[in-house]
Amino acid sequence: MNSYIKSIKIGNINIQNNVYLAPMAGVTDIPFRRICRKFNPGLTYTEMASSKAMEYESQKTIKLMQIDKNERPSVVQIFGSNKDSISNMIKWINENDDIDIIDINMGCPAPKLVKNGDGAGLLLDLKNIDSILNEAVKVSKKIVTVKTRKGFDEEHITAVEVAKIAQNNGVSQITVHGRTRNEYYSGIADLDIIRRVKESVKIPVIGNGDIVDVKSAINMFEKTNCDGIMIGRGALGNPWIFKSILNMKDYIPTPMEKYEMILEHIKFALEFDDEKTANLKLRKHIAWYLKGMKSSTQVKDKVNRANSILEVKDILKDYFFNI
Repeated sequence: MNSYIKSIKIGNINIQNNVYLAPMAGVTDIPFRRICRKFNPGLTYTEMASSKAMEYESQKTIKLMQIDKNERPSVVQIFGSNKDSISNMIKWINENDDIDIIDINMGCPAPKLVKNGDGAGLLLDLKNIDSILNEAVKVSKKIVTVKTRKGFDEEHITAVEVAKIAQNNGVSQITVHGRTRNEYYSGIADLDIIRRVKESVKIPVIGNGDIVDVKSAINMFEKTNCDGIMIGRGALGNPWIFKSILNMKDYIPTPMEKYEMILEHIKFALEFDDEKTANLKLRKHIAWYLKGMKSSTQVKDKVNRANSILEVKDILKDYFFNI
């Protein structure tokens, strides 16, 4: 390992390295996490699960929190703005021995969450954050961590305050995405705010935003002095990014490696979902794998119209063996 990549301790849990896969709604299901785990990220996070939905024992939400057999230490990400709902959800998670860490989302910019005060909506109510984290850490038998943003908007830059509240309540790690909620994913992530968070607390601080290769990973480490990094969109269609960063050398997969990875992803998807669901979910992943490749737009269109996995495989075989 080099000076940037190192093992990290979150609470009483030792993590092999400090390069993580971010939680992404509609993306980081078990098949995708399994693909990424082939390249050894320190942690992979589930899609975020709703504490409100868990009050109704939603099977969809329970499925979101499933952990793969080789996915330890494991992190489940949850969201909500009601202290009691979050407390009840954590009590349910306490009984699940597969789950090691509970991450509370305080940064998702999706309008439907924000209008309920969830995700980044919490950044407008720091008192509520304080009471949620106080209760969460008190009832949890697991390590509790937080993922947040720079702030809600330029008038509400809250990352440093949220980090201090988290630390004071016994939270074991904080991840900061260097954009406000209003910026969504536009512009350039502000690394200075991550540096300020790092300077303000003693718990591990994970930097998130715009990490797409070795150069941007090093930039995050150097500009922020963060304890680790979290990769989101940079891993879409490119699980090799973890190999690149852990080795500090950008790895470019061959077309045949991409083809084989897609086939493996399809196999994992069929083990996790029924064919119809898997086919629909795989479309975006296949588009990401093919991004930037010759004539890929036509192939993506064909894949999006395919009614079966067999048809998808035939389209891909024809493409990869003739480019």
